[in-house]
Amino acid sequence: MTTTPLRIDIISDVVCPWCIVGCRQLKRAAEASGTAVDIHWHPFELNPSMPAEGQNMVEHIMEKYGSSQAESHANRDRLTAIGEDLDFTFLFADDMRMHNTFDTHQLLHWATLKGKGDDLKQALFIAHFTHCRNLSDPDVLAAIASEVGLERAEAEAILVDQRFADQVRAEEKFWTQQGITGVPAMVFDRQHLVTGAQGVDNYANILSQLRQGVGASE
Repeated sequence: MTTTPLRIDIISDVVCPWCIVGCRQLKRAAEASGTAVDIHWHPFELNPSMPAEGQNMVEHIMEKYGSSQAESHANRDRLTAIGEDLDFTFLFADDMRMHNTFDTHQLLHWATLKGKGDDLKQALFIAHFTHCRNLSDPDVLAAIASEVGLERAEAEAILVDQRFADQVRAEEKFWTQQGITGVPAMVFDRQHLVTGAQGVDNYANILSQLRQGVGASE
């Protein structure tokens, strides 16, 4: 295992299936290659104008991407198979909803300050994709925060007073100004941008190049 962890900044949204896929692929590659990594999560909203009540996911995907219902279900099947290989369970349901995720990013900002950013991020992925929990519900979000060891009352207060709203907006603006228009986007060693879920082998190659001082390209 390398002694100095490699910093990796990941810009993502918790309702992005390819974000958890890319994360799992990266972590598997790092573990297999003995590369210590220091992951920092950053906010990106796939649907910043999504209303609080959310939208049926199949309808949303069809409207946003112009895909058919058959194509949507085929993509679900593909993701489910990929998830199984990465020990992550996608349990898609016809009544699954897409949510507005601004509040999740506020809680993630707070969790990072408490040293629990990755714990909460993983819990939110599981809550959404495995258990279909309502990430638009403040009570659900506060409960998830408490499940990873954060103070529920403080989580509830953050969601009420929106104390981290300005910081999250500023960070989102920063990354969009860096040219980030889709996620996952990973910045290795503060220099090398890699977009999309690349697969275990490709991440292993990127890590190998960085260890050798060659660098990774997009």
